[in-house]
Amino acid sequence: MAVKNDMHVLVLGGGVLGVSSALELTKRGAKVTLLTEAALCSGASGRSLSWLNSAGERSKPYHALRMAGIDRYRTLFAADPTRDWLRFDGGLCWSANDVAGTQARHAYEKAHGYDSHLITPATVAQVDKGVDPQAMAEEAIFNPGEGWVSLPHLIAHLSGQFRALGGEIIEHAGKASVIVEQGRAKGIRYDKGEIAADAVLVACGPWTPDVVAPLGVTLPNGSPVSMLVITEASDQPLKTVLNTPRAAVRPNPGKRYALDHDWYENDIKLQADGTYQIEESVVAQLAQEASKLLRAGTPLKAESWKLGLKPIPGDGDPVLGELEKVPGCFVAFTHSGATLALIVGELLADEIVTGEKHPMLAAFRAERFG
Repeated sequence: MAVKNDMHVLVLGGGVLGVSSALELTKRGAKVTLLTEAALCSGASGRSLSWLNSAGERSKPYHALRMAGIDRYRTLFAADPTRDWLRFDGGLCWSANDVAGTQARHAYEKAHGYDSHLITPATVAQVDKGVDPQAMAEEAIFNPGEGWVSLPHLIAHLSGQFRALGGEIIEHAGKASVIVEQGRAKGIRYDKGEIAADAVLVACGPWTPDVVAPLGVTLPNGSPVSMLVITEASDQPLKTVLNTPRAAVRPNPGKRYALDHDWYENDIKLQADGTYQIEESVVAQLAQEASKLLRAGTPLKAESWKLGLKPIPGDGDPVLGELEKVPGCFVAFTHSGATLALIVGELLADEIVTGEKHPMLAAFRAERFG
């Protein structure tokens, strides 16, 4: 049960980082209003592969944060292992014609205590019988501790709890800006007026740098265009998340699969109205590439797809915490929004309510950009 305090916090952004943070703030007794430009989960969270992992090479602070993020998902999973939108069946990845690179990545992961196993086409059935061994590279890496989450389902779950605790959600609020008085964030201004607050959290995905730029804060933005495809219901038995040279695949509720990659990035075209378009033939080709990875069953067919910017800070690492230039204004901007969503919501809520900086966020402050 939340302990009431006098703090009012505004959260800008209806993606998983905003909703998670808003819920954690209400648990700490704050009065919280969440505003989102359109509907909940209508931005980057709605088109995320949402693979829960800390695979490959990254800094020690980033790895530690991601591992804590996975830990919180395991707690959520343990509360109800029957949920079809959160699973831990591992991840399988391989590169094209790069056995040395695969072995080096495996060695790196093992050196950091990350559960990592080398798999060959002859042994892949031991980890997932749904993978076609003929589609594999000579060696692949299996990470049994990895999982996936469907962010639309997670956001519905978290926002339901948020509302039950008295949180307010304003959807279709349009563009919003941070109000600053005497150097401190004091609320937001949007189409219907102004709302005063003690603190503001900007969690607007790839648009976060645009929201804080008028405050004199520059966040390098490396966000590329991306696409997530959801397939029609399928008889394919795949359980693991696949990351391969031509397609990334994960299971999705309803016996569907989520697909993405980056080879078609230049085929995504920005339209005059600000939306993005792609030829259906490219979507079909991605489904075809994904189908080649699977051992049995009918080929995957695309049912729907979403296009837009994928949030990635300029240096690849998250940007988290209070802005030194604008006290009272906090940011959450990261590529790993799915993996980090629960832990970041927790840590940011603690910082906002107590005013004490968490040491796990020290490496991710906006001030590193100067």
